[in-house]
Amino acid sequence: VTEQLRPRFPKAAELMDRAEHDVLAHMTFPREHRAKLHSTNPLERLNGEIKRRTEVVGIFPNEAAIYRLVGALLLEQTDEWTIQRRYLTLETLATIGDTSTVNLPAVAS
Repeated sequence: VTEQLRPRFPKAAELMDRAEHDVLAHMTFPREHRAKLHSTNPLERLNGEIKRRTEVVGIFPNEAAIYRLVGALLLEQTDEWTIQRRYLTLETLATIGDTSTVNLPAVAS
């Protein structure tokens, strides 16, 4: 890609050359994870849920109330992503780490 850009956009090609390691970092993950790594669907779904829940409330009494509601939603989502529906399997993630043992974080209560 950089060689195709270089004749018309030399600065962009140079920037891509310098960022090659960062751009290709996802290639170190297992093949089955790559599609999930570049997808923003989980974040868009989470943002949609936060928007839906805050619109139900309508007017918050103070800023702390917003933080409590959104914080509770984020804790709930963290639990779901970590325990119930693992977005990336722990077994395949263990293959790219330094340790073979994978520990789950404690579930927020």
